Amino acid sequence: MLNKVEIQTKRGTLLTLPLYEEEGGYKVSNIEGLNPVEAVIVSSNYAGLDGEQFHSARRSARDIKIDLDLEADHVVDTITSLRNSLYSFLMPKSEVLLRFYMTTGLRLEINARVEDFETPLFSRDPDVRISLRCFQPDFIDPRIIKIEGWTVSDDTNITIPYPGTVETGVIVTLQPQRDLSSFTIYCLGSDNVQQQLDFPAPLLAGDKLVIRSLRGAKGVTLTTQN
Repeated sequence: MLNKVEIQTKRGTLLTLPLYEEEGGYKVSNIEGLNPVEAVIVSSNYAGLDGEQFHSARRSARDIKIDLDLEADHVVDTITSLRNSLYSFLMPKSEVLLRFYMTTGLRLEINARVEDFETPLFSRDPDVRISLRCFQPDFIDPRIIKIEGWTVSDDTNITIPYPGTVETGVIVTLQPQRDLSSFTIYCLGSDNVQQQLDFPAPLLAGDKLVIRSLRGAKGVTLTTQN
């Protein structure tokens, strides 16, 4: 169950919004857009053939809407001061990092742009509806799982469990303690198809090689000691 939301700005300022209780004059009444994003399916039909031919599928951007009740004590805070404080975090077009905390201890993050900040100025029951657009729809678990291993000269392999629900790549960091003339990384996917990456350049002891296979951020970075 979700129990807390944090909003962090590019400046590093942090707004904490616990659920089911009021804190600092704000109370979360509803959050929309946390379910899996709807897929866009592309297909075509052909004359004389039943059904359609599938071509591709993708997921669009994620839209998150957060509804807040303003609970002013009229001693320290007023409705106006609470609203102005929110502006400093959630002004339209600004970029923020959303963190969602679960009662199980899981923490998920997603980057977003504030699209709309809607609040009635003449209301006896003031509230705020914030619309955010997440261009990358997936929630990220920022915890780093480290798996130590050794280079081998045979086909010894290691299984890396993946607890996520969305297809993704990996980040492999190699810091050899001895010189390597070349090496190959083998990967056997869930479809039982083996892929390999050959690195023909030499690596010296103390070098750091980072290989990223993340979609949209693939690359190889080599940092040498020389």
